[in-house]
Amino acid sequence: MRTLTGIQPSGTLHIGNYFGAMLPAIQAQNRGECFYFIADYHSMTSLTDPAERRKNSRSVALDWLACGLDPKHSVFWKQSDVPEVCELTWILGTLTPMGLLERAHSYKDKTAKGIPANFGLFAYPVLMAADILLYDSERVPVGKDQKQHVEMTRDIAIKFNQAYGETFVVPESEIREGVATVPGLDGQKMSKSYGNTIDIFGEEKSTRKKIMGIVMDSRTPAEPKPDAEKNVAVQLLHLVAPAEVAADYEARLRAGGLGYGDLKKALFEHYWNYFALYRAKRTELAANADYVDQVLADGARRARDVAADVVQRARQACGLT
Repeated sequence: MRTLTGIQPSGTLHIGNYFGAMLPAIQAQNRGECFYFIADYHSMTSLTDPAERRKNSRSVALDWLACGLDPKHSVFWKQSDVPEVCELTWILGTLTPMGLLERAHSYKDKTAKGIPANFGLFAYPVLMAADILLYDSERVPVGKDQKQHVEMTRDIAIKFNQAYGETFVVPESEIREGVATVPGLDGQKMSKSYGNTIDIFGEEKSTRKKIMGIVMDSRTPAEPKPDAEKNVAVQLLHLVAPAEVAADYEARLRAGGLGYGDLKKALFEHYWNYFALYRAKRTELAANADYVDQVLADGARRARDVAADVVQRARQACGLT
């Protein structure tokens, strides 16, 4: 079973990214064949600084390799290193109805927020379909809010197969029902747009300050907190601490006698320890740029081996050969 995961190089990754997307994607390496790509073409719809794109792409590569992506068992590459995706985007675009693209939630949401409409933003689902179909992907793990992307890919693949004969594998979405929704420092969903994140590889002093600055209610340490499970620090502690430790802190908060300051200190210490090995690995990788470049180059070659066959199949089907 081949699964595909795209990773936007959108800047510093936080623990919401890790528990919500990275960890389940990396765990999937043990269950089948995994393809991971850094979606630098996709980033062009919102980012126009070339230096920032290069920096973000390198940072994403370091983060994923440090957190456990294993290039010996998976294929990892940068999207723009496989130019076949652009040819396939055009081929698919010639059959993609305008009405389908106009119904895309992501396009409507972004333009409603004032993001200028351009061809890249409008045609984003076609490039995404090419990403998926180019590698004969069978499963695409997504959250419920991204299911439409895979459904559009299925529609495009089926339309092509009907027009030109069976050419593409029609993928299935894999909805991550059990994926953690990670609360931010303010209780909302953790997101860079809310400014409420804890970085995976944050600097110690500033991260400690962030965590100790989590706003709590005015109840005294002695007061019981029957709603302890709703406390942001408790929820985050359940992610980074051993289950029995997190349960103990939650019970102590519920019973009364645990101060919020002590709870936040415990959260910081367990967060810092949880990512300690990953930080060391990332530092090692950052000092070995040639190795990271080689991983991405090897991944691109392996990805192109698959992509070239699929594009040739598509070209043959629609009479371009």
